[in-house]
Amino acid sequence: MAMLDSFELQTELSALGQPESYEIPHEDDFADKEPNELLEAAVEQIAENSDAIRTLEIFDVYRYLLKHAGSTPGVIMGKLLDSITSGLRAELEATTRDIEVGDPDAYLPHKLPLELYAFLLAWFAVASEKVKSEDDAPAATTKARRGRGGKAAGGRTASRTTTAARTETWSWQSQIPDTLKLILRVLALPTPRIWTTTVDRNTFLTALTRPAYRISELEAHMKLAPIRSLVYEVLCVSVKSHGQGFVLQNHVTTSLQFYEHMSESMAECLWKLATTYDHVQTGDEVLRELAGLNFTTDSKTARATARFLTSYAELYPRAAHRQLALLLNHQDSESYPMRQAIIEILGFLIRDLSSQEEGDAESKKKTNNEITGMFSLIFERMLDTNAYVRTKIFTVLTRLCEVCDNKFPRQRLKMTGRAIIALEDKSATVRKGALGLLVQLLLSHPYNMPFGGPLRKEEWKREFDERGRQLEAVGRVGDAIANREEDEGEEEEGKSKKKRKGKKKKARRSEDEMDVDGEEEEGEGEEEEDEEDEEEDEDAGGDTEEDEPDSMPVDEDPRPRKLAPRKSQINVDAMAQEQAVVAQLEHTEFLRLKLERKYYKEGLNFIEQLEGAMEVIVRLLGSKSKAEVLEAIEFFKRGAEYQLGGVQEGIRKMIHLIWVKDNNTTAGEDGKEVTKGVRQKLMECYKFLYFDPIDIEPRAQIKRISKNLIERTYEATLAELTSLEEMLRIMMEENYIHRDIIAKLWQIYSSTSLIPHQQRRGAIIILGMLGVAKPTEVLAPQKDLMLKVGLGKLGKRDLTLARYTCIALQRLNGSAKKVKGSLEDKTIRYPMNDPVFGMLLKVVLHPCRSTDWFGLTEQAINTVYALGEHPDEFCNELIKKLAQRTFGTRRSAVPVDGEGEGAEGEGVEGTQKEKGDDAMDEDEDGEGEGGATQDPMATQASGISAAPGRKTASDDVADSFELSQLLFVVGHVAIKQTVFLELVEREWKRQKEEKQAADKAASASKSTGKKDKEVDELDQVAGNAEDEIGDRIAAVRENELLFGSESLLAVFAPIIVQICGSPHKFKNRTLRAACHLSLCKLLCVSSMFTDKHHHLLFKILETSRDPNIRANSVIALGDVAVSFNTIIDENSAELYRGLLDGDPRVKKTTLMVLTHLILNGMVKVKGQLGEMAKCVEDEDERIQDLAKLFFSELAGKDNAIYNNLPDIISHLSGGLNPTEEEKFQSTMKYIFTFIEKERQAESIVEKLCQRFRATDTPRQWRDIAFCLSELPFKSERSVKKLIEGLQFYRDKLHEPEVFAKFTAILTKARANKAKDKPDAELDEFEKILDEHRVQGEEDQALQNRAAKKLKKRAKAAGKGKKKAAAVDEDE
Repeated sequence: MAMLDSFELQTELSALGQPESYEIPHEDDFADKEPNELLEAAVEQIAENSDAIRTLEIFDVYRYLLKHAGSTPGVIMGKLLDSITSGLRAELEATTRDIEVGDPDAYLPHKLPLELYAFLLAWFAVASEKVKSEDDAPAATTKARRGRGGKAAGGRTASRTTTAARTETWSWQSQIPDTLKLILRVLALPTPRIWTTTVDRNTFLTALTRPAYRISELEAHMKLAPIRSLVYEVLCVSVKSHGQGFVLQNHVTTSLQFYEHMSESMAECLWKLATTYDHVQTGDEVLRELAGLNFTTDSKTARATARFLTSYAELYPRAAHRQLALLLNHQDSESYPMRQAIIEILGFLIRDLSSQEEGDAESKKKTNNEITGMFSLIFERMLDTNAYVRTKIFTVLTRLCEVCDNKFPRQRLKMTGRAIIALEDKSATVRKGALGLLVQLLLSHPYNMPFGGPLRKEEWKREFDERGRQLEAVGRVGDAIANREEDEGEEEEGKSKKKRKGKKKKARRSEDEMDVDGEEEEGEGEEEEDEEDEEEDEDAGGDTEEDEPDSMPVDEDPRPRKLAPRKSQINVDAMAQEQAVVAQLEHTEFLRLKLERKYYKEGLNFIEQLEGAMEVIVRLLGSKSKAEVLEAIEFFKRGAEYQLGGVQEGIRKMIHLIWVKDNNTTAGEDGKEVTKGVRQKLMECYKFLYFDPIDIEPRAQIKRISKNLIERTYEATLAELTSLEEMLRIMMEENYIHRDIIAKLWQIYSSTSLIPHQQRRGAIIILGMLGVAKPTEVLAPQKDLMLKVGLGKLGKRDLTLARYTCIALQRLNGSAKKVKGSLEDKTIRYPMNDPVFGMLLKVVLHPCRSTDWFGLTEQAINTVYALGEHPDEFCNELIKKLAQRTFGTRRSAVPVDGEGEGAEGEGVEGTQKEKGDDAMDEDEDGEGEGGATQDPMATQASGISAAPGRKTASDDVADSFELSQLLFVVGHVAIKQTVFLELVEREWKRQKEEKQAADKAASASKSTGKKDKEVDELDQVAGNAEDEIGDRIAAVRENELLFGSESLLAVFAPIIVQICGSPHKFKNRTLRAACHLSLCKLLCVSSMFTDKHHHLLFKILETSRDPNIRANSVIALGDVAVSFNTIIDENSAELYRGLLDGDPRVKKTTLMVLTHLILNGMVKVKGQLGEMAKCVEDEDERIQDLAKLFFSELAGKDNAIYNNLPDIISHLSGGLNPTEEEKFQSTMKYIFTFIEKERQAESIVEKLCQRFRATDTPRQWRDIAFCLSELPFKSERSVKKLIEGLQFYRDKLHEPEVFAKFTAILTKARANKAKDKPDAELDEFEKILDEHRVQGEEDQALQNRAAKKLKKRAKAAGKGKKKAAAVDEDE
């Protein structure tokens, strides 16, 4: 057999790039043989002697099988791998033994077999990917036909392969760990002794490590930790022990261009190389090479590179720190993933540097400076144009706050400020990231020292001011001590000057004290120091002329002067030590107070920043982004935990999110919940704040929860109470509210002790809400208690308590919702002799002069209609008794003081002084005060206020208020009776349906052979019966309620109309408000009544000066439009009058009513949308939001905005009341966002161009040009329409803003046109526009000159006439 003497390994490895064209000698000889047969012979020889691989025939067999791996059975490939690895293992052992001997002639012959085995192993790593698994075995037939062995041979091989694969399986993945371990053993060889040249050694190492590099490129293999670890080990050993760093470097940088999954794995490999193998050069080289690349797009390579850099920086931040100067070149890269990577790298470096606590003061200072610089770089990128980069910044900062607790106090304040600014970013993801950062800053804030974590601004402000006062006190004490010592020194000095001869010792001590004082005061100020030095000089030398005579005797005797200093020096040391201790204590105290004051200042700044952001975060609760809303809820939750000021407003607002339908949760890969639904998050927040137990005893816990529930009702609006009711209903259905809490609430409600009115009311409000879900468990057992407390003495004194008790009683009928189309009624009703109705009648008829009576009576009537079997009987009696009280007994003057007990509870004025003829003026002046009651639940009675009364002998005082009560009841009974008639109709239909169903079943059982025709006739009869019931009820409602001869309501309806139609005759505000409210209700009862009197409502809307009455009129018109559409449709233009109202409440109410009517198709739009469009830029933010909501919903209708766009433009630009130009542009910019269809845009271009012809003012030209510039111009047809309309606007192009808008249109058209289409047409159009602009400017200049000449001629003519007249006069 021929033996291989040489093998060009580099050439053969290069040939493996295209294995299909790899040439094998005598390849055709193997095609007709079985692969197993070929391999068995070769394996036997290799097993006998590993050096047999040099045999050409054996080597060719291995190469042949590897070349045709796609058609070779997996089992054969497994045997092939076993043979190669066993041969390599044997050759390795032989080589190791010979190297230990040390004879080159013994180990050098192993060079060629090792290269051959390395070559085969490298080829196998590539060929293994072609091996088919058991499931893919049938596909091997097609693959085999592509080999050189011919179609027939390939087919036979494939057929045998399929059979073998079905019986046995093989997996390359399971063999990878053993193969890599073998490669590691080979890498342990002293390769320089075997391969003496660097080229040959590197070629062998390349072949040997190629399997590891190949495996690293396959994501499926790298997911397995054992394989991944071995791959890292092979690569690291090859670099560390054999200098293959450049190969690994090239592999990393190249793989990032093709394999995204390799980013993290290669970063981990380099980290292991640097830490485990202490080799950082390769990692540094990779970073330097990547830092020099230039990424112009957000390509796959850029993303992979960015991911690698961040992964490597996270694992080994010191390497990134060394190359930071080069990596910062990417902070302005055009590719945003690279900019994101730089931000993350800076974050990792800050985290690493902050964790280094070792080092001297100088190194710590340097580290702090570096951290500050890195933070500055991060803050600079907050102005990045890409939202993803800005979001990444907040993600990095949030992570830093999580990891580095109580660090970076200064940077934390900057983070807070930047995050608050970003809350108004246009990107929802940025706002969400900013909210997340604020939450984390709150959770990890370093201001825990004084109050254990709470951030109450008042306490921090008090402590800050206290430290300031203490600092001032310390300063005054120091000054006082210094001044006292100075005074003492000066006094001693004076005595020594007078008696120097007799008291030398005392003079010396005085001198010493001054010296010490001078030392102590050193540093206090140059002036004090200079003064003290002068005094010391005077004491020591006596330089002045006045002191010379006294000092002469002392100077004559030198000995005492020499002895005195030694004794004085001893005293100075002792006193200096004492003074130093005192000074040190004062200095330490001063520094402590100064640091504490700085600490409180920073904490106060942090609190003020967060509290200043509350308004913005409250707005974010209404965001369309779910993630943003969830973060806002979390912020308010944590803010309440830390007792931040202003969070209660957000907590009150967020309760409206209970109506959000999105309640889905997203689970992560580990099955844990990742993202909650908005409603679920809201429920968790409220449970955490008000329900979750804390570390207190159970009784205190129940008391705490009850208190929290009641406090939710304090100063709550109607909307907030409704949302709270829905939340408590859900909690009650989930059995989250314990029965002990319910018992505690009943205890508070029925308490006999003096408790605040709000507390008792809150208890019954909460109980009524809980009763919505389970009325039989919560309310029914305590019905008598409610009658005793809420409708008894307490209720008569506190009418608001009685009203809420009535609402709770209404829940007793059950909360079963009616199923659409079903006639079944599950409500519970009581007989009219039940005590409930007697107590309700008593509490309503109880004498009262408080406006709270109207709200109570409204709910009392609602309760009767909700619970009573025959509520009309109750209402008949109530109306008769009120009428008897009003008209039956004529009284003189009713005293103002003590008129009714109802005024005591709330402190509401029962009766006020009435000014006879001036009452109308008072109504006009104080129109906003008494129109609406303070309580949020007083809905229907919201327009009623206390009437001014007078103390005269007239009997009109009592009659006015009592008449108001009577007519209010009449109106409310009318509307409730209408609703009750619908229930009666439904009940009749249900009874009729049950009877007919029973009759039908009985007839069917008797005669089963009836024809289907008879059954159909029976169904037709049933349908006719239902129509008859509906007609009967409609007739009662139409003719009998307000026009029947026996109807009580018909008696008082004309009175209501008369009072509403004569405001100057009936001037009492309460009476007019009650009558107006009743009129609004009566108009919804009968179409005949509405047809007669609906013009009165329009007149009231136009002339009334009370905004509450005007608002109620708009609501009533909306209700009438729903009930009797044809009547209001004729006067729909009058509905828009409220949009011109000066009061924002009326305008908002009108906008809401029109939104409801238009979107539900109850009112047709007839060109009045311009007034609604003006509301988009209203001063009131709430009105703006409502207007935008209307247009966004209207855009969902078929072409609604497109059809009305011309009218909107005309109304805003040139109507009777055009808007300002700036507001016009912002409004139209918003409306044009709904023009999305290209056909609509083309048509609008044509219409707007024609509109130029009908305009003659520059303002209108500019408006039309602006509207044109807001269109997208995405199609050629739009541009063509614009060019065709040139004749209409060419004479307007001299206006600068008009021409600028057309220039912007051209820019937009060029950006949207196809790349392969030339710009010739647009260039020509631009040239024509410019020509017409120049021509227009010239024409305009000519007109101006002509106008000036005419003006001059007119002046000259005037002067000539004056001269002629003067001449005539002279003559």
